[in-house]
Amino acid sequence: MRGFRAKLWIGGGVVALIVFAAVFAPLLAHSHQIMNGDLMNAELPPGRKFWFGTDAQGRDIFGRILYGARISLTVGIGSQLINTCIGTCLGLSAGFWGGWWDDVVSGLTNMMLAIPSLVFALALMTIMSPGLTSLLVALGLTNWSYTCRVSRASTLSLRGQGYVQAAKVLGYGDIRIMLTQILPNILGPILVIAMLGTGTVILIESALSFLGLGIAPPYPSWGSMLSGARDELALAPWMSIFPGLAIFVTVLGLNLLGDGLRDILDPQSLARQS
Repeated sequence: MRGFRAKLWIGGGVVALIVFAAVFAPLLAHSHQIMNGDLMNAELPPGRKFWFGTDAQGRDIFGRILYGARISLTVGIGSQLINTCIGTCLGLSAGFWGGWWDDVVSGLTNMMLAIPSLVFALALMTIMSPGLTSLLVALGLTNWSYTCRVSRASTLSLRGQGYVQAAKVLGYGDIRIMLTQILPNILGPILVIAMLGTGTVILIESALSFLGLGIAPPYPSWGSMLSGARDELALAPWMSIFPGLAIFVTVLGLNLLGDGLRDILDPQSLARQS
């Protein structure tokens, strides 16, 4: 019991801190050198004026990390919402209706699982122009297969339950049964996958931005900040350390929060820890 509570508290605290920093970035950033820098202040080490130092263009790294949190959370949450909706709709309908539709959805899911999400996102981003909308679309179509598989398996185990059969006797339509009788009972695993998937999406977004296929400069993105700092690693290591730590802490917090939620929502896990 103490284990999953600790994970919930730590993960929830980290995520809350990141969200707070993103929402109040204009108030917390103590420098206006976010988009446009000052070459007179280029590559300054961390100090009283610039807490995390400055980059090669003289931009404040601390402020750029705060504003980068907005981009990462927007892409992570927005893309994962798309993934969750697609995966839940496909898995719920495939598990409930079965037949040829189940075969089609299962085949499509297996195909998506065979293709690494980063590779598929790279392929989509080479077609579309870099930007926030393109990232939301590309990442929203690459990571729904796990949600689909879990929701399908959960629906298969629930569609024969007595309350579902009673709803059919009462004349409920298929869509109404899926939405009112089955979906509320499978939201737990879907929520856990969505939380864990958000961290994965943030990692993929950072990788795409690092490769120049994500958010276009000068808008701050943690991945693009790492990309711009790779040639200055020996002379100005703080340019790489702080964006890397931001990615690490955010993904770690989301994973801890998702892991803690899984332990709470899984009765078998609760039984093992009690």
